[in-house]
Amino acid sequence: MPRLEDHCWSCSCASRDETKHSSGANWLASKAEEMMSIITSVLSNAYGSLHDVRTANLIRRGLVLFTVGAFLALVLNLLQVQRNVTLFPEEVMTTLFSSAWWIPPCCGTGAAVVGLLYPCLDSHLGEPHKFKREWASVMRCIAVFVGINHASVKLDCNQVQLSLTLAALSLGLWWTFDRSRSGFGLGITTAILATVFTQLLVYNGVYQYTSPDFLYVRSWLPCIFFSGGVTVGNIGRQLAMVKFATIYNMCFYN
Repeated sequence: MPRLEDHCWSCSCASRDETKHSSGANWLASKAEEMMSIITSVLSNAYGSLHDVRTANLIRRGLVLFTVGAFLALVLNLLQVQRNVTLFPEEVMTTLFSSAWWIPPCCGTGAAVVGLLYPCLDSHLGEPHKFKREWASVMRCIAVFVGINHASVKLDCNQVQLSLTLAALSLGLWWTFDRSRSGFGLGITTAILATVFTQLLVYNGVYQYTSPDFLYVRSWLPCIFFSGGVTVGNIGRQLAMVKFATIYNMCFYN
């Protein structure tokens, strides 16, 4: 029969083993909890930094798009005023460079909205736009857009022929520099909304078009808005690529 001393010794050894195993498990649990706390803190800080970077880049992109839209509106509107396509009251003609002061801010705001919507819609549809994604292509797109506007006041033909010509040029601009469903859809939406807004302005006597043939405006105006939407969208997409490069550098090289 086992002696009492052997039984006591075996109990004490088992107790010490259980104590060691329990302390080891507690140590591992505390270390795991500490590591989880560190990881959570790092992820939280990274998310906060990423959110701040995204917000700052969104503001910067909006300001750049607003400036580009306001500048293009000012230049192109001056061209139409000089060619006697758009008429303003005499008191308005004495303001900002013989143009209405409110046109550049309105067009700048529209350019910022459209330019920010293009990359957002690409992301939402899961169709990243990869066709001709470089600044040289964007600059050529701007040049073609300015050329289409110049053609609207320079071509000497009837309104139907001019409208069809500008429609073909606008679709050619989309096909050459965009070719995306989101770009085409947003371009059409921009053309419709901007044309309706312009019709309301002309109807309320803010300004007028000479020889209107599409209610109160020229029939080629939607083509100008469509090509402008595609152009601003390409600028917005290119600026979004700059944003992702900035985030990447901050996350991996700082």
